[in-house]
Amino acid sequence: MSETAASFIAKSTIKAADLDHRRKINFNIGKYNAVVPQGKLQFENVHLARERAKNTKWRAIETLDQQLEEFELHFSKRGGKVIWAEDGAQAIKEILQICKQKNCQTLVKSKSMVTEEIHLNQALEENNINSIETDLGEYIQQLDGEAPYHIVTPAMHKSKEDVAKLFAEKLGTDPKLTPEELTLVARNILRSKYVEAEVGVTGANFIISDIGGIAVTENEGNARLSCSFPKTHIVIVGIEKMIPSITDLALFWPLLSTFGTGQKLTVYNTIITGPRQPNETDGPEEMYVILLDNGRTNILKNPKQRESLYCIKCGACLNTCPIYKNIGGHAYGATYSGPIGSVITPHLQGMENFKHLSYASSLCGSCTEVCAVKINLHELLLENRHESVTEGHATLLEKIAWKCWKISSLHRSLMNIGNGKWKSKIVNKVFKQWTKHRGELTFSEKTFNQQWKERFKN
Repeated sequence: MSETAASFIAKSTIKAADLDHRRKINFNIGKYNAVVPQGKLQFENVHLARERAKNTKWRAIETLDQQLEEFELHFSKRGGKVIWAEDGAQAIKEILQICKQKNCQTLVKSKSMVTEEIHLNQALEENNINSIETDLGEYIQQLDGEAPYHIVTPAMHKSKEDVAKLFAEKLGTDPKLTPEELTLVARNILRSKYVEAEVGVTGANFIISDIGGIAVTENEGNARLSCSFPKTHIVIVGIEKMIPSITDLALFWPLLSTFGTGQKLTVYNTIITGPRQPNETDGPEEMYVILLDNGRTNILKNPKQRESLYCIKCGACLNTCPIYKNIGGHAYGATYSGPIGSVITPHLQGMENFKHLSYASSLCGSCTEVCAVKINLHELLLENRHESVTEGHATLLEKIAWKCWKISSLHRSLMNIGNGKWKSKIVNKVFKQWTKHRGELTFSEKTFNQQWKERFKN
């Protein structure tokens, strides 16, 4: 068993038994579940909308090389600079080089899972650059020294009392402050950082090919401030975020907001096509877009798994997943948790170390049912399991167990040997790794074949 698998089992075992954690996460997810059905009412036919979105992403991913080149062409014409990063290390190197050129001491950053993926904050800290998360949820997590718990809601596992206690410890505030008062405290601290920062970093919800722009969706306005006040704006985005046309946003923006938070439309939706132009009064003097691969082409070249690149990171699959709601986001030990994380992480970070995530599923299919772009997530989890075996990542004991099962299944005489009590005792003693985290296997006293013969002796 790999270290990551052992860590996953240890963390998930603790969290699954934590009733306080379960209460908090069910309460917070329940708030979303109550409003998502209302948001869906804005669509005349929500299933058709999802199908069209899936087809649009299919076209974008199937022609991704052309779409990316078209984006670069249009974006560069307006003075923007495109950087192609093969992995996280290369992206970090480019960002640090830009920061060095700008004598950057303070950097403001809006919520971005891609920057979490490449561990940007850690790299900046090691180079004496003060990186400040400006999204409230991310700011809470940064204060607590934790990674985001959820794709959309970074501090979903915290109650208002938890946040008040954290602010009191870290910022010296009254531990009895209300959520509104806590928000004002964070706002007062963060507002001054926008004007101090030499560089602003954001992610992007979508890359728009035909206009050479990026689209950012948020509810707090912090991303707009992060990319407009500092003189330099850096966008870090995964290459899979591509959509072919600006007109596609009329479909994707409502889908993202409804399936993510139940809103008809997110509060702030921004399209940025480059640095400040000669006839414009505000905006950054320089703008860079870093197009990050970091394992995405591994998924792209896999005909069956390619579908996972359609994901728009709405977080709906996490909110419905019974596994996620019991073990929490941090137990996964990866940037992307929940069903979509279990699908893509083995391909982004290595099947050998992360194959276990695809087995952490009930295969109930609820994730597929709620996906905004109809990704067959539960089928991709099964495909991951298949690939992990064909690639030779199964243990010797596991191979022996399945070999025995296959031989027995193909020979009725072997299936009928002994009684159920005897079989149960042997199997549960031999396959201890199975029963260590599961209930014991119990065989019936007689097989169906034996019962049939006894009932119909003729």
